[in-house]
Amino acid sequence: MNTSRREWLGKAGGALLLGSGMGSVAGSAMAQAARAASGGGGGGAARVVLLGQSVPLTGGAGEIGSAFAAGSRLAVTDFNERNAATGLQLKLLQLDDGYDAARATANARTLLTTNKADMLFGFVGTASSEAGASVATQQGSLLFAPFAASDTLRAADHPNVFHVRPGMIDEALKIVRQCATVGQTRVALVGDDDAMGRAGLAAVEQAITELKLPPMVATALVPPSGDKLDAALKTVQSKSPQAIVLVSLSGTTANAIRKLRKSGYAGNFMAFSIVGIDPLYATLGKDIGGIVISQVVPSPRPSAIPIVKEYLAAIDNSDQAASYEGLEGFIAAKAAGEAVRRAGRGFTTASLQRVMTGMTDYDVGGFRINLRPGLRDNVRSIDLISISADGRVLR
Repeated sequence: MNTSRREWLGKAGGALLLGSGMGSVAGSAMAQAARAASGGGGGGAARVVLLGQSVPLTGGAGEIGSAFAAGSRLAVTDFNERNAATGLQLKLLQLDDGYDAARATANARTLLTTNKADMLFGFVGTASSEAGASVATQQGSLLFAPFAASDTLRAADHPNVFHVRPGMIDEALKIVRQCATVGQTRVALVGDDDAMGRAGLAAVEQAITELKLPPMVATALVPPSGDKLDAALKTVQSKSPQAIVLVSLSGTTANAIRKLRKSGYAGNFMAFSIVGIDPLYATLGKDIGGIVISQVVPSPRPSAIPIVKEYLAAIDNSDQAASYEGLEGFIAAKAAGEAVRRAGRGFTTASLQRVMTGMTDYDVGGFRINLRPGLRDNVRSIDLISISADGRVLR
């Protein structure tokens, strides 16, 4: 990860913590919206739709959360500029939760009851997403585009939760199938002992069952802080796994990889997209070589994919650097804006929910997403990439 991006993320997080929290409603777009409201734009009465986001701008997932939040802001700005003449505008209110579910719960309540958010958006982290979903259900609202949510939130009994990214089971199937393809049948798992780690373990076990493969030779969920990692890794390594699946943030992941390699482990490492490539590379440096990571959005490098070109164009007019998490935030906010646009300025929560439920194959720019709750996502492909020692992304 380059230094300029790290410095920018720190500044952005600080600004939001100081209370701007406005998200991105560009001044020019607001001025155009005001003209539309007064009849100058021909769009009738203006409507500002508030998206309430609890996101880790600090803490263990701060870099991932900040990048996702920043990409979301770019898409909101773009939506407002494109729709200024109609009077339909988005406002993104972002509150830091430090990757703490209790703070995410409090933020969700504040956003819905005090700030009167039209929906909750883009909660980051398994436990935080579950907290947001619970509050949204209690308040009769929606949770849109949680990042790294448990597959339990995809069940039919959560009709008010809409996912932009595939489920953990989809990533697990891709990872486990790849292991089987190269003859790695002795698979182990190491993860954080938290909601995310437990969800990842359940997804990998389900994938192994569905693919009719041998059960994992070892599993270990370890508290992110403390001194239990060494003993857990020793137990896992004693089972001679050919591949180790890691379900943890970059800190635990990097620590586990270094310890295992130092002890002589020569097998493969597979990681879920939630690890975050940038923070992992910042921690491991050249030691990241050979690690395989699943990704649920296209590469943010220049390409012919329209949504990537659109994201990179927005990046060019900002002081951000392109990232997978930033692109995912951009896609998530763009999809939210499209749902609002289809629902119309007079939407209610119920009518907006119906619109989202009908978006089962939405082309967001050469990249298709399925918002309908209760369905497994089989529309998109999931990439498996690796990082070279000099930081290049390989497929």
